[in-house]
Amino acid sequence: MKLTQLINGLKLQNSIEEDLYDLVIQGLADSSQEVEEGFVFIAIKGFKDDGHNHISHAIEKGASLVVGEQHIEDLPVPYLQVDNARIALGILAKNFYGNPASQKLMIGITGTNGKTTTSYLVKHLLEQNGISCSVMGTIKNIVNGSSIKSANTTPNSLILQKLLALSNDDAVVMEVSSHGLTQHRIEGIEFDVCLFTNLHHEHLDYHGSMDSYFEAKAILFDHLKPDGTAIINVDDEWGGKLDRLLLEKGKNVCSIGQLKNSRLRVQSFDMEHSTLRLDDAEETLIQSPMAGIHNLYNSLMAYATALSVGIEKNSILSTIRNFPGVEGRFETSKTQSGAIVIVDYAHTPDAVYHCLTTAKEAGANRITHIFGFRGDRDSSKRREMIEITSKISDRYIITTDDLNSVPAEEMRSLYSELNDRYGNEKGFIQMDRTKAIKDAIDSSSEGDWVVITGKGHEKYSHQFEIPTESDKETVNFMVKPPKAD
Repeated sequence: MKLTQLINGLKLQNSIEEDLYDLVIQGLADSSQEVEEGFVFIAIKGFKDDGHNHISHAIEKGASLVVGEQHIEDLPVPYLQVDNARIALGILAKNFYGNPASQKLMIGITGTNGKTTTSYLVKHLLEQNGISCSVMGTIKNIVNGSSIKSANTTPNSLILQKLLALSNDDAVVMEVSSHGLTQHRIEGIEFDVCLFTNLHHEHLDYHGSMDSYFEAKAILFDHLKPDGTAIINVDDEWGGKLDRLLLEKGKNVCSIGQLKNSRLRVQSFDMEHSTLRLDDAEETLIQSPMAGIHNLYNSLMAYATALSVGIEKNSILSTIRNFPGVEGRFETSKTQSGAIVIVDYAHTPDAVYHCLTTAKEAGANRITHIFGFRGDRDSSKRREMIEITSKISDRYIITTDDLNSVPAEEMRSLYSELNDRYGNEKGFIQMDRTKAIKDAIDSSSEGDWVVITGKGHEKYSHQFEIPTESDKETVNFMVKPPKAD
């Protein structure tokens, strides 16, 4: 591709020689390690490192042009200065890969909880109705039916455009994180449908306040096509605020919830049968394949999405019932003693509340909750999570999640302090996560539930006594122990 095509739409802070416009570009890289001959290197200032410090290395590896934010002179290759290198990366990647999003049905989902489950529900509904679908999100990226490891909920714009160009699917469903939005990872993409699930206490170590967190999430809807549809859960306080803002801007909004003016208004929820009834001209009963009111909302969001892209109502209602579920989202196992074991990704106060409440509503005799906190992460949600589990659980075990840079003994001391202040006598600490799971399962009997939250599909980042790599593996090891030789 020639440079003149590549930089279309890019705002430059400096002028370039006219003969450079015919420079042929072979590829793009935002890491000097990935530069090859004839590549453009985009220098991005990160949180731990600054790409501008690696320009020399990129040139040594064959970069024929460099893009960055700093004022730099006397480089041996041309240099383009931009105001924001992350935005520039999105524009360059979009141009280099031929704007692949423009050829697909693009669906973006944001919110604190429910993004993954809703995205897989939407994928299921689309594919069951003849629309092939890629998914990009927390667990993994699925493109053309193949799984690709996911490093972030929302890939950076260069990886994202590569994946979009690789996809031969008709539609793409994306989980869009607040980090991805503030870091311009979806720069250059317009969406046909944008969803807002809810907003709860999370990532305040990054955003600083709930208002800033909301503003970050709302960025997604700036990427909605002029004729696109916003689907908003207005039963959520922040969803109601977003609904009003979008209507003031003249956007097409499909509000869902129990509020009187909701476009898809819920008349009633039936928790026993996992169904909800809509208040519309015809009787519409949506049956969720998953327990819990939060999953009824997820199912309604997916139903609204499928309707908005033209799938026939009765087909949606019939196909939503056979949804197989999502890895690490309320995955259920049964022990030989008859106890139920749940593995769930819940890691916010609201998600933990719904997870434990769902177990209670399902008839759990006794609930043992296993969870932990991540070192160097949002500490402001910890008190509420302990208060919730101490009220709902019959017993809870605080254990290791990801320590990150925090020493284990320091985390144990923090756990003890938090539990003394906000917990009760039902809780205790077991830093070995696998032993915590083993103890809970061993001491449970028929009708008891063991609820393990926080990791879901994720692999362990630490070694424990039982040589397993995830909560699911540990549960399987306990439920189906290996046969002796």
